[in-house]
Amino acid sequence: MDEKIVIIGNGIAGSTLALQLAEKGAASVTLISDESSYFFSRTALMYVYMGHLTKEQLEPLSRESWDQSPIQRVKAQVSSISSEEKKLSFRTNDGDVKQLAYDRLVIATGSRPAFYNWKGQEAEGVLGLYHLSDLEKLEKWAANASACPEAVVIGGGLIGIELCEMLLSRQIKTTLIIRESFFWSSHLPESDAQLVEKHIQSHHLNLIKEDELLEISTDETGRVSSIQTKKGETFSCNLVGITTGVRPNIEFLKTSGLELDTGILVDDYLKTSDPSIYAIGDCAQLRNPLSNRSAIEPVWYTGKLMGEILAQTFSGQPVPYNPGIWYNSAKFFDLEYQTYGKVRPKASQPESEQHFYWETDEKAMTFAYDKTSGAFLGINTFGIRLNHRIVSSWIEKAINIQEVIDRLEEAHFDPEFSHRYYNQIKHAFVQNH
Repeated sequence: MDEKIVIIGNGIAGSTLALQLAEKGAASVTLISDESSYFFSRTALMYVYMGHLTKEQLEPLSRESWDQSPIQRVKAQVSSISSEEKKLSFRTNDGDVKQLAYDRLVIATGSRPAFYNWKGQEAEGVLGLYHLSDLEKLEKWAANASACPEAVVIGGGLIGIELCEMLLSRQIKTTLIIRESFFWSSHLPESDAQLVEKHIQSHHLNLIKEDELLEISTDETGRVSSIQTKKGETFSCNLVGITTGVRPNIEFLKTSGLELDTGILVDDYLKTSDPSIYAIGDCAQLRNPLSNRSAIEPVWYTGKLMGEILAQTFSGQPVPYNPGIWYNSAKFFDLEYQTYGKVRPKASQPESEQHFYWETDEKAMTFAYDKTSGAFLGINTFGIRLNHRIVSSWIEKAINIQEVIDRLEEAHFDPEFSHRYYNQIKHAFVQNH
């Protein structure tokens, strides 16, 4: 009899695992999600609102392929897990409560927007940007500038900038409020942040720094009408976007008996405190993360990697999770951003870490290296694409920063005929050293 593997969550982590297990055909796979019957690319939600994609185009795999696969899909919300009985309880869209048995269970429930109990946060017109339902709310509340003349976004991470770009694409006057003294200071050195700030403000975004949300006010219908900040400022608005980070979506596990911290604690093989239960993706928290990586990384490619690795483990070839050199990419309006390794912001930058910053024509790079040995630690790039494999290998080998500068053109990954700045960067580095 086939082993019964149940996966809760059909995001990139859960869907990758399900598809690879189905391909191997070694188990009965059930995939449960309360959000969508088909896996979709969450990172592309903004492009549906902006008119570049349809909802169905968010789905990397055709619906026909899903329907023809041996994977059993259940659209329902899991309410609890009984690890002793190896069963979970779920509620269907019809309200029926049912149970499902498993041999091995995988929790891949992702994240949810982090709200902090502000007064008025339950009002109509307040939302995060994570779920398909958030997209539906946006279309309802902010279809155009007539329906929503003004909006305020709270929190300046990547999701916050995406939401600002979305709203501005429909000519909605938008204010972004961040508590830091410069943009995304938890991740960016100040020179990088200033470049980004200048760029986003050129797109008519009203950026307010060093202030925080205090409360949300509503009109007589219960719709958002304004927000007040801790500094006593009032901003009229018809929509409030809360983008103050995300939290692992694990509330339903409080009585499960699993060891929980911020996320679900897992070992190097993604196993929880229960030997028959695993966790992958945004909800998983590594007990022993690599020294240069975080215990929880809500990033698309790490979720995919966890799904791939767990598929190997379930197929009899256990592989420990090792994400390697940190990498991420994003876009601030028209400004492309890549980061490799560690380029620490001032607040967490050790004394041994030295930075070299170069900028011209909205193109920039920040190189991080060891002050004593010269070992290359990482790089942030803006408007210039580099080859992932090459840059990662330089960091792994800790080659000298001078060699990185000399060989930088080897990592060129911009489109053909794009301008190359490597001689300018070499010249600037020599002048600074």
